[in-house]
Amino acid sequence: MSALDNPHIAPLTEFVHSIRVERGLPDAIPYFDPLDGGLEAKALFLLEAPGSKAVRSGFVSRNNPDPTARNMCLLLRQAAIPREDTILWNVIPWYLGNQVRIRPAGSTDIVEGAEYLGKLLQLLPRLAVVVLVGKAAQRARPFVEERSAARILETHHPSARVFNIWPDKRKQVLAVLQDVAVRIKN
Repeated sequence: MSALDNPHIAPLTEFVHSIRVERGLPDAIPYFDPLDGGLEAKALFLLEAPGSKAVRSGFVSRNNPDPTARNMCLLLRQAAIPREDTILWNVIPWYLGNQVRIRPAGSTDIVEGAEYLGKLLQLLPRLAVVVLVGKAAQRARPFVEERSAARILETHHPSARVFNIWPDKRKQVLAVLQDVAVRIKN
């Protein structure tokens, strides 16, 4: 039995399989991290789209070998949010771009990706908070509002580029994550 078949993650694994089949993208959609909370998650962090390293690793994970994942992991730890209370995903579940680089999400990408948010939100009955991480993810806010009673928060994208250009944004992201920690404590 693979970790992807564990009870807390298996329905999410099936969700990924269904998108892969429907979109004809057998390798471009990474799985949910089975080390996260899965169906028991109280906080969903929605980013834009998986990067090439997430696709290569096969997981949307704070443990991926890239600066955004490292920053997310560190910030979640600093905010004292238990990993089992969280799940990370992307508004657009598939990789955007080519072998060389990812491309920014357009309006059509957001609409196409957001089609799957309703199904995802149904699979996460314990959600108290949805955090839209970055401007692209924040464009999906209306789709989340229509489909979830969870509190919706917004924050900056934790990429190295954002934090290098605007160092104060790291503190702002941490403040939002500390708010999440308080909201999911009960």
